[in-house]
Amino acid sequence: MHIMLPRPDYLPRPTHDLGPRDTFAAMKRGAALKCPKCGIGRMFSSYLKVADNCPTCGEALHHQRADDAPPYFTMFIVCHIVVAGVLIAEKTFAPSFWVHIAIWFPITIVASLIMLPMVKGTLISLQWALRMHGFGNGPDPADPQPEPIAVERT
Repeated sequence: MHIMLPRPDYLPRPTHDLGPRDTFAAMKRGAALKCPKCGIGRMFSSYLKVADNCPTCGEALHHQRADDAPPYFTMFIVCHIVVAGVLIAEKTFAPSFWVHIAIWFPITIVASLIMLPMVKGTLISLQWALRMHGFGNGPDPADPQPEPIAVERT
């Protein structure tokens, strides 16, 4: 007699709902580094490594394709904030060059490191809300299709 016991890493299979998904709420959850579906489970298993599944609701998150978008948007946001700060500081106080470097270089690095996971979580949640890249039902039209194999008949 063979008895099947549940695995300790068992996660309930996600149910695919066909109803509308609240894009803004999902993006807020992603910015908070939480699951876009339940808002409770952690989206990341480490600093930028996305968990395969939500530990709370079991929603599959491995479909995400954030690629180069999070660093691009992070640089865009941080650089706009830093450049505005540099211009305001220059107009108001006119500090020397080394003071600018001493202030703005660390701020740029720290702000980028803080914002990068938040931006990545937001973009993954946007993909989830719009059912992109396998987050919806059925195959993803963006997936490359395998080429048919030619079989020779003899």
